[in-house]
Amino acid sequence: MIELEESKAKLEKLQATFTEMHDYLDIDNRRVILADLEEQATKPEFWNNQTEAKEIIAKTTAQRAVLRPFDELSKVLDDCAVMVELAESEPEGEARQSALEEAGESFSKADEVIGRIRLQSLFSGKLDACNAYLTLHSGAGGTEACDWANMLFRMYSMYCEDNGFALSVLDSQPGDEAGIKSITFRVEGPYAYGMLKGERGVHRLVRISPFDANKRRHTSFASLDVVAELSDDIEVEVKESDLRIDTYRSGGAGGQHINKTDSAVRLTHIPTGIVVACQSERSQHKNRAHAMNVLKAKLYEYYEDKKRKEMERFYGEKGDIAWGNQIRSYVFQPYTMVKDLRTNEETADVQGVMDGHLQKFIEAYLTQLAAKTMAAKPE
Repeated sequence: MIELEESKAKLEKLQATFTEMHDYLDIDNRRVILADLEEQATKPEFWNNQTEAKEIIAKTTAQRAVLRPFDELSKVLDDCAVMVELAESEPEGEARQSALEEAGESFSKADEVIGRIRLQSLFSGKLDACNAYLTLHSGAGGTEACDWANMLFRMYSMYCEDNGFALSVLDSQPGDEAGIKSITFRVEGPYAYGMLKGERGVHRLVRISPFDANKRRHTSFASLDVVAELSDDIEVEVKESDLRIDTYRSGGAGGQHINKTDSAVRLTHIPTGIVVACQSERSQHKNRAHAMNVLKAKLYEYYEDKKRKEMERFYGEKGDIAWGNQIRSYVFQPYTMVKDLRTNEETADVQGVMDGHLQKFIEAYLTQLAAKTMAAKPE
């Protein structure tokens, strides 16, 4: 049986959280900024300067992204208050319990929206709202590592499916016996890069090998690179003279056409040594366009890191795909545990993690990153 006093206490707590969020997110000022941006967008000369217009649209979208869930929370809390008030006006009995049950459902909805707002408040990076390109590489461990890379791809595929992100494979190299040597895929959806940027690094697996007749325990490694898909207003210059362009036949399923023509494209950026490939389309022209987008994204990340003199964040922190450079360990035997070595977040539910339940690790990283960013800001 749901108690009236308990529901009133819950409502009071949620309303206090709402007030804290209102002040923390500076909601009133955001509404003023949004109104000004929307007014600018209605002017006849708005599109005369395309670059400025796109910047205003991006700022408008960013403000709405904060205000929309906050307004949703306000409406849900109004519903909570109405149901609690209705329950209070009813005598003990079925009618009161029914109202309190409805209030409980609204409380759950409010908690969900608050969780979304809190998570979104952690996104402060310029590119956090962008789509993302992810590349998995198998590392030390041979066939074991190729199988591990394939398991990680399945894990991220399930995470994307559960969280409403669209995933499309751009390029894949199968392992010699099993799994994949490497795979590049695009993740599309709101804050895809912001969510997944903390997954960059080396992932370590410990398990009894299914490929070992003696059933010995093996350690395998795979690395993940994550870069943001750049919006049109971010320019990255790529000189044709700096590129080596190779075409080859696409592998895997796809019909006669895709296997009999050199439709796949590999781009090598000679000054940096960055290599990207795409074979997802039947058209060589489309594959080249996709590969160029990935290359520009990687070059942007490369040059940003170089500018900040923190190249270890892109390559050094990841380092060799082997011992000593992992960000997370996944242990299947002799016990079960997944542990992030940066945040110390851990769980014994290895299978749940492999089924895409990564949110607690992602949120722990984003919370830690936000705290570091705040601490680094001058007083």
